[in-house]
Amino acid sequence: MKKLILWCVLLCSTQVCLALSPYFQGDKVPGPDLPTQLGQVEKKLQAEGFTVVGRHTPPGLPGHASLVITDPEMLAAIRAIGGSAIVASGIRIGLQSDGTLSYMNPEYWYRAYLRSQYPVAQAAAQSVHRRLAKALGEGAGFGGDVPEGSLATYRYMFGMERFDAANSLLSTHASFEEALKSVQDNLSRGTGGTSRVYEVVMPNNKTAVFGVAMNHESDGEGWWVGKIGADHMAGLPYELFIVDNKVYALYARYRIALAWPALGMGQFMRIVNAPEAIRSTLTRVAGGTAN
Repeated sequence: MKKLILWCVLLCSTQVCLALSPYFQGDKVPGPDLPTQLGQVEKKLQAEGFTVVGRHTPPGLPGHASLVITDPEMLAAIRAIGGSAIVASGIRIGLQSDGTLSYMNPEYWYRAYLRSQYPVAQAAAQSVHRRLAKALGEGAGFGGDVPEGSLATYRYMFGMERFDAANSLLSTHASFEEALKSVQDNLSRGTGGTSRVYEVVMPNNKTAVFGVAMNHESDGEGWWVGKIGADHMAGLPYELFIVDNKVYALYARYRIALAWPALGMGQFMRIVNAPEAIRSTLTRVAGGTAN
């Protein structure tokens, strides 16, 4: 019996040690305003070999922004994996006008998005982490804790969606080229109150990903992020991605839970309408038929 108890204690301790948080705190950023601060952060990231591909300043969240960057080594790993791995292309950094800086934990997000293929990209992920920490500082992790072994099959609770849920599919087109043009055209015209934050296209793989700003006053991201915690700006923007002739967006009961894993059910109930509102908006961007 004593051996059994000791084994259970060791197992629990190991699970705690292997738990990952979705974000890290960075060093405070000085500067008189958010645009100036964003410019400083961009320069630091570029000095570490990253490419800045987008800025996101949600109109419903004044004083909050995110930057999206890419990394050549990470993109090469994603290209080698192919398929839905394209969704992992963007590396996100959050910033607030008081100088508070945060950034996504690469291991957390890549384990979730790449799933069984994470080992293919592990070296690149570790390199991304080291250089983010060098450029931005590495404070405490925050946002919740998920055991690393659970991220590949993560879901918030029994019965809710995982990464590969069927309702992540938004539309089907005749070809990759048609799907790409449909999404690009709809974002250019601001369909559903949206705009493009960033875009990564891998035509040889027939894959693409877009960071989508959802700016509508009543059902855009401002209202639901404001209710559950705008300190998680490094969880935005939301991704829409193309694999071959199909357009997807990770269903929000998965995607929001992954970005805010510490939220209680009561908090999620405050935004109970968000998952279908997001799906409806992104379906229109995808060229599908929204309910």
